[in-house]
Amino acid sequence: MSISLGSALRPPPSRVSSMASAPTSKYNSHSLENESIKRTSRDGVNRDVGEPLPRLPGEIRITDKEVIYICPFNGPIKGRVYITNYRLYLRSLETDSALILDVPLGVISRIEKMGGATSRGENSYGLDITCKDLRNLRFALKQEGHSRRDMFEILTRYAFPLAHSLPIFAFLNEEKFNVDGWTVYNPVEEYRRQGLPNHHWRITFINKCYKLCDTYPALLVVPYRASDEDLRRVATFRSRNRIPVLSWIHPENKTVIVRCSQPLVGMSGKRNKEDERYLDVIRETNRQVNKLTIYDARPNVNAVANKATGGGYESDDVYHNAELFFLDIHNIHVMRESLKKVKDIVYPNVEESHWLSSLESTHWLEHIKLVLTGAIQVADKVSSGKSSVVVHCSDGWDRTAQLTSLAMLMLDSFYRSIEGFEILVQKEWISFGHKFASRIGHGDKNHADADRSPIFLQFIDCVWQMSKQFPTAFEFNERFLITILDHLYSCRFGTFLYNCESAREKQKVTERTVSLWSLINSNKDKFKNPFYTKEINRVLYPVASMRHLELWVNYYIRWNPRIKQQPNPVEQRYMELLALRDEYIKRLDELQLANSAKLSDPSASPSSPSQMMPHVQTHF
Repeated sequence: MSISLGSALRPPPSRVSSMASAPTSKYNSHSLENESIKRTSRDGVNRDVGEPLPRLPGEIRITDKEVIYICPFNGPIKGRVYITNYRLYLRSLETDSALILDVPLGVISRIEKMGGATSRGENSYGLDITCKDLRNLRFALKQEGHSRRDMFEILTRYAFPLAHSLPIFAFLNEEKFNVDGWTVYNPVEEYRRQGLPNHHWRITFINKCYKLCDTYPALLVVPYRASDEDLRRVATFRSRNRIPVLSWIHPENKTVIVRCSQPLVGMSGKRNKEDERYLDVIRETNRQVNKLTIYDARPNVNAVANKATGGGYESDDVYHNAELFFLDIHNIHVMRESLKKVKDIVYPNVEESHWLSSLESTHWLEHIKLVLTGAIQVADKVSSGKSSVVVHCSDGWDRTAQLTSLAMLMLDSFYRSIEGFEILVQKEWISFGHKFASRIGHGDKNHADADRSPIFLQFIDCVWQMSKQFPTAFEFNERFLITILDHLYSCRFGTFLYNCESAREKQKVTERTVSLWSLINSNKDKFKNPFYTKEINRVLYPVASMRHLELWVNYYIRWNPRIKQQPNPVEQRYMELLALRDEYIKRLDELQLANSAKLSDPSASPSSPSQMMPHVQTHF
């Protein structure tokens, strides 16, 4: 188990001073707009050189108050906190501290009052704010004048708009970008890229009005030999009507990855002839395949237990031409508790003396290993041409999405490009009904909801692990992944809102909100990996042993200023050169404008051609 923490905690003496003085990149949700004037401070938050309260188009200032920010690293700092309908923004009022704290309200999970009327300790009366991105914020307030009550009520109202019949900020955001991120994913085009439909697979619009399955997309790819009536019969035997449908087809050997939910076997061992026949039809789409492989993401014992609630799994006795494997990936509740333990060991303090044992006790990397191992098995089975694969868990929207999308990332280099990865997320997660609203709790005050779980974060962590092992295989960089996670919570964009496609259509999300991909694709250079080498048919098999997995320090411990990794020097230089290029292009445009103005003025006509173009000095 490799942890890139030792070097972060103990930099070599020769680098200590340079690390202390060098600005370190902070990829929070707001550094993207104001990057030129912001940098990360040593207390883990953004510093600014004098900009007033930043506001997005559609963002409205609600109130501001003088507070004491209880910084877990530098102690109490006097400041003014501004609250808008989108963010909490703190600016230090102390002359020796230029601290700025910029937190989207969507990141807030819980707001609690700290201390009571009789509290006498210094800074013991105020608010304690728990965030979804592994940090807590504490503010001390004056006891007189109801200042805490006012701030508590305003924060609660705008951090949890759904509880107050208010719109989520994404519906108020009026940002404009030069690219429309909603056009990134077109299911027909994506299936056509895969060579579909063909003689064995067809596109069906049976779910056009979401009547077959309300959590599936409108457009599905199913076996050519299965009629729509067959699909309806199969739906009655699959949890939530989530029938087996195609996610990906191998371009050469034509084996497929199919996703679905568990069969409704129950304690009595029910059977459904149509379901059994349907899986056989899937197997027969490839004549070279004798068996269909079914990967059940759950531990065996959980799958058996699910029979008590009407679920279950495909028994070999009934599905004669299929073989079943359990992948031992735990449920959403286990993952939620595991991440809580990670937070306990990374924020606010990291105990270096027993770091490895503390990390091991969280089981987080163990879960990452099991998810990656399962995806490798799926990818290997399909790549070898030995078998087509069916993947499911219980309902087919959590572990199933992790496995199909990671396997597709390993098999298909298109998904390793920036736009390809956006399509992968739109397709396997957003359109196929991962319950983002339930798992993240956008705008919802019920922080203890048992449906909350970091399933998508876990997927992005697995992608990061792969990018560490294959540094030239991905067009995007770490900042791209962190930006996605920041806006998973921020509620600035409509991309991750609601649980399924039918709910998004009902709320007209693509018409009324901005897509996260608009932000990213309008400035792709910031998110590009300078080491990327495009390879068409390379299959990636990451090593999923504990020795090769790392805790993602730049994400999980980014708020702690004492554990900052040095940015990659080559990538840093690449970003500097991009900024330099932009500066020269801007200067050239200005000179050309000035020159055309001179040319249009006869009285200012130059005497020789050499005088027409001013000399531009460059460092190249």
